[in-house]
Order: sequence, then structure tokens, then C-alpha cells
Amino acid sequence: MAGIMGFGGVLPIIRRMIVDERGWLSQQEFSELFSLCQSLPGANVVNLSFAFGAREAGVSGAAAAMCGLMSAPVAIVLGLGGLYTRYGGLAPVRHALLGLAATAAGLVLGTSLRIAVPIVKSWRNAALALAVFGLAVGLHVSLPYIVLIVLPLSVYLSWRAVT
Repeated sequence: MAGIMGFGGVLPIIRRMIVDERGWLSQQEFSELFSLCQSLPGANVVNLSFAFGAREAGVSGAAAAMCGLMSAPVAIVLGLGGLYTRYGGLAPVRHALLGLAATAAGLVLGTSLRIAVPIVKSWRNAALALAVFGLAVGLHVSLPYIVLIVLPLSVYLSWRAVT
């Protein structure tokens, strides 16, 4: 159901369903699981569904979560691909797709803010987020170098907070 409701931007739907509506995970647990899934290769939401399904019911849960998330959207994309091949050159179709892109961008931005608010309440997390932003946007440092710079600092700060 989430795969259809959030077509093209399913993360907000999954977060609302898992955290707000069903209470399967707290916001903190969701953010931690999603952070882990972002470090894995592949689509973040697919990784999240796999990890959540595996956490709840092992291998069968992971398979069920991924099939539940992906089967309807794949069928819809195949159908829409056929329609786009036939009607994609029409101006109303192009304008409709531009409107859908703006809506998806807004959903992603809103979800990003919801996920970020609990994380940046800690000064350490806020400082790390600003450091990553500064390195990426201000200094144009590539992602592998940012990880090499910030990861040891992040681990050290977390270790200091625990001890």
C-alpha cells in the first residue's frame, strides 16, 4: 500500500506509517535505521524496507516487505511507460509531469526536515551536520573525502558522549 500511496516519493509515507500511525519504531529508531540504510548500496527506501522486514520477521519478512513495496509500483511504471511512449510528446502531459516533480521535491524536503529536527537537537550532531554541509557545499569536497574526514570525528564524539 505504501508503494502505491507514495509513488515517486515513498519515504514520507513509510515514515508516517511506521512512526506516526502504527508506532512500530520511534522517530529515533527510524532515523537510525534509515541512516544505516543510506550507507548501503541501492535505493534507500528499498534498503529500509528490507532492513525493517528482516528485523521483524527474518528473511521472509525482508522478502515480504520488499515485494509489498515494489510489486505495485513496478506494474504501474510498466503501464505508464507504455502510455508515455504513446502520449509523452503532448504539452499537457509534459506540464503534468513538471507538477508531479515539484510535489515530490516538496515531500522529500518536508520529510528531511522531520527526520533532521530530532537529530540536530544535540550540539554534536548539529556541528557534524554543519561540517558536512560546509565541506560539501562550501568547499566542494567529494563524498568519499567527507566520509574519511567526518566519520572518525563522529565516532570520537559519540564515544566521548558515552564515556
